[in-house]
Amino acid sequence: MNGKIALEEHFITADFDQPSVNLPGARVKEVYRRLLEVDAERLEGMDRSGIDFALLSLNMPGIQGEVDPRVAVGRSVAVNNELARVVARNSHRYAGFAAVAMQDPPAAADELSRCVTDLGFKGAMIHGYSNIGDSATGEYLDEEKCLPFWERAESLGVPVYLHPRNPLSSQMRIYEGHPELMAAVWAFTVETATHALRLITSGLFDTFPKLNIILGHMGETLPFAIWRVDHAFGMGRGGKELKKPLAEYLSDNFFITTAGNFSTPALLATLAVVGSDRVMFSVDYPWESMDEGAKWFDAAPLSDEDRLKIGRTNAEKLFGLADAS
Repeated sequence: MNGKIALEEHFITADFDQPSVNLPGARVKEVYRRLLEVDAERLEGMDRSGIDFALLSLNMPGIQGEVDPRVAVGRSVAVNNELARVVARNSHRYAGFAAVAMQDPPAAADELSRCVTDLGFKGAMIHGYSNIGDSATGEYLDEEKCLPFWERAESLGVPVYLHPRNPLSSQMRIYEGHPELMAAVWAFTVETATHALRLITSGLFDTFPKLNIILGHMGETLPFAIWRVDHAFGMGRGGKELKKPLAEYLSDNFFITTAGNFSTPALLATLAVVGSDRVMFSVDYPWESMDEGAKWFDAAPLSDEDRLKIGRTNAEKLFGLADAS
């Protein structure tokens, strides 16, 4: 399929550190090079893979890894200005997700407004919890201090992409002696799925019913687990009362992308749970291959109507990209 839109595609600026992940050094060095490259090579890969348009976002852990709130705010502005320059060079091929400093939610709300209204960005990407004071301390997005940001996101009508990062060091005991299970192998999924459930069970979507969250990697296992989560929650609820079953929030307030999960059974199961209007194509470049992701998606057993929706028109509607090339 030509004309695809991809929306979990990362970049980095030269003043951000090389990614720290459990991968061979040569692989990390190559990924880092590709994170910095946003012109000819990336565009050629998009052309080869039938990807017309990409939404770019700062690589994990982004601004969330900055421990000083004032520094985080300044860095978010600088990153977004740099991304705006990247987009301006190829505005018919790129748009941006804002990097926001959730260490200071009112400032993050204001920066999101600036990015959407002045720079033309299409939402924000937040890399899980935000460090405060030191790397061992984090704050999650369902905490009360974050409400001004969520109010602004809903009022602007833009989604927030919840992207993984490794858990806090105090929560890594279960991985002790098994570093191979960190990052994208498993820890990312557990961390992000739990974070998304915190958002749901906090009542965030009862307060802001038009708010949309995007989850990558085929929903971080939630489409496959939500029945049991919902069922067990309904038996106890922990004293919490929500307006709807948990599964309805997943279908009503979340979009799910194929980024980094090129599995046909997973795609079909996700579609069965949330429907084809809530799933969108993505790659997770440069951590994943555009060629591999596009080849898999183009051959997936989908109707022509669903392939077009997932590959392009759902993103057009959500982000206002009707004029994407």
